[in-house]
Amino acid sequence: MATKPVSPTPLLSERHSGVPARLYDKAQKAKSLIFNIATKVQDRRKRAPAIPQGIEKAKFLEAIDELSRQLGKENVEIVDQPLKDGWYMEHPNTHDAMHVLDEEELVASAVVYPGSTEEVQKIVLWANKYRIPIFPISIGRNLGYGGAAPRVRGSVVIDLGRRMNKILDINPEDCTCLVEPGVTFYALYEEIQARGYKHLWVDVPDLGGGSVLGNTLDRGVGYTVYGDHWACHSGLEVVLPTGEVMRTGMGALPGSSSWQIFPYGFGPYPDGLFSQSNFGIVTKLGMTLMPNPGGYESFLYTFPNEADLAPLVEIIRPLRISNILENVAQLRHVVQAIALTGKPRSAFFQGEGQMPDELARQIAQKELNYGDFTWLYYGMSYGPKEIRQYKLDIIHKEFMKIPGARRIDPATLPPDDYFWSRDRIAAGIPDLEELRWVNWYPNGGHIAFSPVSPVRGPDATNLWKIARGRAAEHGLDIFPAFCVGLREMHLIVEAVFDRDDPGARQRALACMRAMIDDAAAQGYGEYRTHLVLMDQIAGTYSWNDNILMRFNERLKDVLDPNGILAPGKSGIWPARYRGRRWEMSGKDERSEGDGVQRDSTKL
Repeated sequence: MATKPVSPTPLLSERHSGVPARLYDKAQKAKSLIFNIATKVQDRRKRAPAIPQGIEKAKFLEAIDELSRQLGKENVEIVDQPLKDGWYMEHPNTHDAMHVLDEEELVASAVVYPGSTEEVQKIVLWANKYRIPIFPISIGRNLGYGGAAPRVRGSVVIDLGRRMNKILDINPEDCTCLVEPGVTFYALYEEIQARGYKHLWVDVPDLGGGSVLGNTLDRGVGYTVYGDHWACHSGLEVVLPTGEVMRTGMGALPGSSSWQIFPYGFGPYPDGLFSQSNFGIVTKLGMTLMPNPGGYESFLYTFPNEADLAPLVEIIRPLRISNILENVAQLRHVVQAIALTGKPRSAFFQGEGQMPDELARQIAQKELNYGDFTWLYYGMSYGPKEIRQYKLDIIHKEFMKIPGARRIDPATLPPDDYFWSRDRIAAGIPDLEELRWVNWYPNGGHIAFSPVSPVRGPDATNLWKIARGRAAEHGLDIFPAFCVGLREMHLIVEAVFDRDDPGARQRALACMRAMIDDAAAQGYGEYRTHLVLMDQIAGTYSWNDNILMRFNERLKDVLDPNGILAPGKSGIWPARYRGRRWEMSGKDERSEGDGVQRDSTKL
């Protein structure tokens, strides 16, 4: 099949959300793979442009005109054009690029671009005046979890990234930084290199185009020893839903010398209230940076059988707790490894339902460089050579207790093997290869099932059975990755679907909902989820008559009395929306409820 020509990908030097020049060729290849099999037509709207419920169209347009006068017309846009899904590096800020519902469901009415904390305050005060829901994003690349889409249809999206993208400070002595929402992992890494700070590393996720601030607030992870991003933050500046500005931790002390080095300050520690919440808009974030460990060495092991999962996880746990296994490494399945070639499923299998395991292993032997396997473990050892070797010898001895286990010699792998992408990521170098598996179907979208469990063999087996069984029931291939923290394990199961196929979207969403209920029934809760699934997952955290949600609702009503900030985020609804069928439970997959209570004085 001939490759379709694609337009140039914006560079980081041209756009805050662009790709570094070093990754340009890789970006063009990734873009070509996506658009070469795309069939979705995106040249029209199926519904009239969205208007938030509770406000008449004429009044809404009057309000938009007022905001345009405050921010400048060039910084306020009505969403009345065709919805373009784009791809990872050129994504929309109007809707979910990988929509599991119809694309017109979770869609903005307008997008605004503040240039400062003071302009964010103006937007918040404006939203309170007109009772218009607002939904802040940093970059909007939270793909698989809803992207830039607002939970309430017709919300005004606040795109913080376009004009608030400064790296405010990099402190090479303390190994810290202070960033605005539009700073990507690409941008932070490239700036550190440009300043010659070779002793500083950035902990990066699978893809580097996301916001450092946004990823941290959503409790994302990276793959060095600093993997827990929320645990590595220190210092927030927050615009509250009333328009007031607050700094947390040591930042509450005027002229503080310690904002990025000590997160707690004095008194109650409120930072967690602004993580995965709708209690404030974070405009500045402090982060710790990792000192160069003095050397590193990636390794890769394969394991032949599905049943190897449980004993392998039992081996991993003590090694991870003792930091012999140092980074947030990944245990992946053979089908995902095949999909990472970037080729569509039809290149390997035209049958219905899940790809058979035996076939997948046969394909892997032909297409990949690892021989026969079911599971892959990617890891990294850090420090001087003699220290690395000491740890690597222990790891090898333990992993080889699994019959048929093999260590893959990196010297035998070609430069374009996916192993080298994981090598770069674990060394704090952001890359752009991970989403090649979305090409499994034309118009590929994905949605994730992301439970947390103990690092134990029976738990890994239980979750794998839930995911695999429900996926088989719905005729889906799934891509599971077990990401192991110090004492917990995140299983991230990606379901890929053709977003132009309503039936495929419905099957993927039904599969996710079934997995969530099955997992909750066995005591496994999600740590992060798609906008569409937030109500369901919030409902699983129901201990003691849903006291956690009742507590969150009390906070919401005090901090946001007019209910304007990201209503429905993480299942937290303001009083003016409650009892009006805004929650999505799976019985009625619609993103809108039956209006809102307009007069906040009655709340």
